Amino acid sequence: MKQILKNLTITAMFFALGFVLPFLTGQIPQIGSMLLPMHIPVFLCALICGWQYAVPMSFILPLFRSAIMTMPPMYPTAISMAFELAAYALVTGLLYKLIKNRGIVSVYISLVVGMLAGRAVWGLTRLVMLGISGTEFGIGAFFAGAFTQAFPGIIVQLILIPAIMIALDKTKVVPFKRQQ
Repeated sequence: MKQILKNLTITAMFFALGFVLPFLTGQIPQIGSMLLPMHIPVFLCALICGWQYAVPMSFILPLFRSAIMTMPPMYPTAISMAFELAAYALVTGLLYKLIKNRGIVSVYISLVVGMLAGRAVWGLTRLVMLGISGTEFGIGAFFAGAFTQAFPGIIVQLILIPAIMIALDKTKVVPFKRQQ
């Protein structure tokens, strides 16, 4: 029960962080969409609390932010982000949980596989949503949105998230090794 309460509290903190971080880059929309500020708390929640906590938080976060702040726009951005972030949380958290010998390598493996899965889900969601509305969404638009425009944010995530996980391990706040 104590661990559940701790994970719920940490998940709420990541939700709040995901809500607030876009304010740092939101004044310049081009930078905000490139740095992907909502993604960082999602990945950290998946690694620290597990996919069970991160998936619902990740799905609700962009929808809630859109409803309250009107950013990102609900259709198609927030809806496709909800599925994308939930996929990040599910794949990253589940893969990290399944890896027996946790360390920096397992963080990177979970992170990269989660990023690829989330981007694929984002592309499929966009394809369905824009297809319904009669707007074309081709492979070029997918690669531009999923990788080219997001490249700075991907680099930030690949540097910042493992660095945070290393710091949490070194301080024994969230050790890599499982407690027996």
